[in-house]
Amino acid sequence: MATGIITKDYAVPHTSTNPANLNDSVELFVREYDGTKPSHSPEAVLMLHGRSTPALPGFDLEHGRHDKYSWSKNLADAGYDVFIMDLQGSGRSTRPKMDNPCNANPAQQQDILVPNPLSAPCSPVYTSQLNNSQSDWDELDTVIKFIKQQRGVSKVRLVGWSAAAFVMGPYAVQHPQNVESLLLLAPIFPPQGRASKPGTDFGAPVALPVSNPAALFGFPMNLGTKAAFASAWDRELHCANQREPGMVDVVWDATMDNDSVGSGWGPMEDGVAQGVNRIRNSYWWGWNSTTVPLHGTLGRDVPVCIVYGELDTQANTPESSGPLLHFSVPALYEAIPGTKKLMLRVACTGHLMVWERQSKFLHHMSRQWLKHGKIEGLSKGSYFRDEDGVIMPAE
Repeated sequence: MATGIITKDYAVPHTSTNPANLNDSVELFVREYDGTKPSHSPEAVLMLHGRSTPALPGFDLEHGRHDKYSWSKNLADAGYDVFIMDLQGSGRSTRPKMDNPCNANPAQQQDILVPNPLSAPCSPVYTSQLNNSQSDWDELDTVIKFIKQQRGVSKVRLVGWSAAAFVMGPYAVQHPQNVESLLLLAPIFPPQGRASKPGTDFGAPVALPVSNPAALFGFPMNLGTKAAFASAWDRELHCANQREPGMVDVVWDATMDNDSVGSGWGPMEDGVAQGVNRIRNSYWWGWNSTTVPLHGTLGRDVPVCIVYGELDTQANTPESSGPLLHFSVPALYEAIPGTKKLMLRVACTGHLMVWERQSKFLHHMSRQWLKHGKIEGLSKGSYFRDEDGVIMPAE
């Protein structure tokens, strides 16, 4: 990382709108890498994690020469004031109801938590899901207002990975006055996803929190294991040198470094817990083919760039998955109403591009987009980038 970049960690105060700890004073973890050059005004970027990977392992992985996988430091090196945040229930932010192992998905307890830390499975004490769309939007808004006040900027450039699309996409539609542009990596988008309350743009469609069906929503957290993480990543490896050796261990260790409780749970190896990833159980709505075009905001007032890997099987799933689990990145591009929209499908990379060989291109591309609203001179349209780096119109 270049010299002159100022690093600060914040605990941003927030009054929770999450039913699990409604009205409690909580703290949202935010890290800042201020790369603003001398005599330049700050240009703020906010990066948001997806469903299961906390902010620091995703955007600030400390590995390799010059932390080559740290997307946030790369952007700071380009002169941006970069902020990365954890929503409640993830990483270093407040994790309500998640320290009690009985609140883990009952279907996972026997195989993952017995005998450490549980001697036997137990029933959840909190019998509802954790966060929801509104609570996530509120937390994002708190951090954006913090950045605007802290740095004196009028708008913030948003960068989101995977399920961050559920948060940043609807937020940009509702608050375009706060958003300079939107960059989505491997966005999760269900074209027929949960609708909003009838008669509203983004109102909650049901009473919160949600508890039924109990097998889906009767607990506040799911669990991720190292074996499951490695298996999912391996399924998307189809090119030579797509992933550097040892990266599963590197990423898992970084994830455990951001979960002081979960890192002590799970199977034991040589007397040491392998750890589990505590994943908040979410209830999201308002991100579908009906809400994306609302007010003509996306692609007009808020330019949108979408990047995803051709091997990504998490952000693109078959229609047979059902309306809530059928995801399609191209469908998101088509739903965006404005002309200021650009989509790139990248060869030989999957959902975890941030930790693969193509991360170098991701950094290069994002710097261009944030600076010029273009990538290799392209500002709109759908394209494919092949293994040799040649960009051509998508079929």
